[in-house]
Amino acid sequence: MTASAQNVIVLGTQWGDEGKGKIVDLLTEQADAVVRFQGGHNAGHTLIINGEKTVLHLVPSGILRQGVQCLIGNGVVIEPESLLNEIAKLNQAGVSIGQRLRISRAAPVIMPYHILLDQLREKARGGDPIGTTGRGIGPAYEDKVARRGLRMGDLLDPLRLQKLLKTVLEYHNFVIEHYHKAQPLDFDTVYQQAIQWGQQLADNITDVTEELHQLNDAGKAILLEGAQGSLLDIDHGTYPYVTSSNTTAGNAATGTGLGPTDLDYVLGITKAYTTRVGSGPFPTELFDDNGKLLAERGVEFGATTGRPRRCGWLDLVALRRANQINGVTGLCITKLDVLDAFDEIKLCTGYVDNNGQPMPFPMSTSAWKAVKPQYISVPGWKTETRGITRWQDLPEKARDFIHTIEQHTGRPAHIISTGPDRNENIIRHNPFGA
Repeated sequence: MTASAQNVIVLGTQWGDEGKGKIVDLLTEQADAVVRFQGGHNAGHTLIINGEKTVLHLVPSGILRQGVQCLIGNGVVIEPESLLNEIAKLNQAGVSIGQRLRISRAAPVIMPYHILLDQLREKARGGDPIGTTGRGIGPAYEDKVARRGLRMGDLLDPLRLQKLLKTVLEYHNFVIEHYHKAQPLDFDTVYQQAIQWGQQLADNITDVTEELHQLNDAGKAILLEGAQGSLLDIDHGTYPYVTSSNTTAGNAATGTGLGPTDLDYVLGITKAYTTRVGSGPFPTELFDDNGKLLAERGVEFGATTGRPRRCGWLDLVALRRANQINGVTGLCITKLDVLDAFDEIKLCTGYVDNNGQPMPFPMSTSAWKAVKPQYISVPGWKTETRGITRWQDLPEKARDFIHTIEQHTGRPAHIISTGPDRNENIIRHNPFGA
C-alpha cells in the first residue's frame, strides 16, 4: 500500500477532459491549499455537487471547499477579464472568495493582442488549424519565453506598465496590421483596461511561491492541479497538436516554485475510454455506433468550448507513456458507468505500422499517421454501476476490466469514479491517507 502524502499532484493522462476537477474537489477535503500550475482559461473543470453544476476555468477547483486556500501559480497564463468574471459568478453563487484566492505576481498576463493574434493565426491556417481555443494562450506563452511579456505584478505599477506595454504593443501591432492585414489595437484603450485589472485584483496578487513554502514548512497538505492532459504537453504530446505549456508532473514544481522533492504523489486521471477535442492524432477513435454511444452516454462536449469530443476505446499504449513521463503513483479511472451499456469493450494494447510491424510510441506527425491500434476485447457487465462506492459491489466483469488496465499499465487504480457527483466514487487508496 502506498504511504500517505503531504503534497499531491492531480493531472490528466490523456488529451484532457478526464474529469480532473471533480477529483481535485474530492481530495480537497483533506487539503489545506490547492494550486494551479499551468495552462489558462482554455481549461474547463466541471464539478457537480448535489446535482448542481459549476464550471471553473482559472480558479482552482478547491474553491468550493470552505477554508481551503486557492492559489494560481506562476506557470499559469491569466486573462484578467475572464478571471474577474469567474470570481463574480462564484460570489453570486454564494462562494466566498476574498483573500482565499492568491495570484502569483510572476504569472503572465494574456492581453487583448494575444487573443487577436491567436484567432488571426488559426484563420490564416485555413483548412489545417491547430485547434486552439482562440483565447490567446499560445501567444502569451510566446511572449513569456521571448522575455517581453507582462506579468500580473506589472499591473500594479502604472509607470512600469506604461513603458512595457508601449514597446510590446508596438511590436504586435506591426504584425497585426502588416502581416494579418487587421486593425491594430489602440494603446490608451489597452493600457486603461490593464490599469483597471490591476486595481481590481491588487489584494489577491502576491508571492505565491513564498506562501506555498510557508504552508509546506507548516506541514499543510497541498494539492497541485493540472490542466489539459499529458498527451497535450508541448514537449511530450502529439506535437504540433498540443497546448502551449508543459502539462506533465515536472511542471508542477516549475509552475509553482515548490521543489521537486516537496512533491510526494502523482495521481493520473484517465477515462475508462478515450476522448479528444480538436485536431490531431487519435488512433482508437471510433466512427461507428460505439463511438456515438460513448459520446451520448458520456455527454462529451468541451466544458470551455462546447465543441463535441471525439470518442474511442481506451488507449493503454498512450496511458503507459503518460505514466512514465509523469511518474504516476496511482490511477483514477473516471466515467466507468459510461461503459455499462456495452456488450463488448475493447482496449488498445499495442501499435503496428502499415506492414503489421510493432511500433513504439510515435514522436512525429508522420509516424502517428502510420499507427494501427491492436485491441483485446473484454466482456461488458451490462448492469448499472453509477453511484457504487465499494469495490466489492462492482460487477465482477467491471473489476476484471480495471485489473486488465492495471496489468497493462503497471499502475494501481486507486480511485474509480462511478458518476459525475462529488460522492460517486470508489476510493481504494486515498493519496492523502485519510
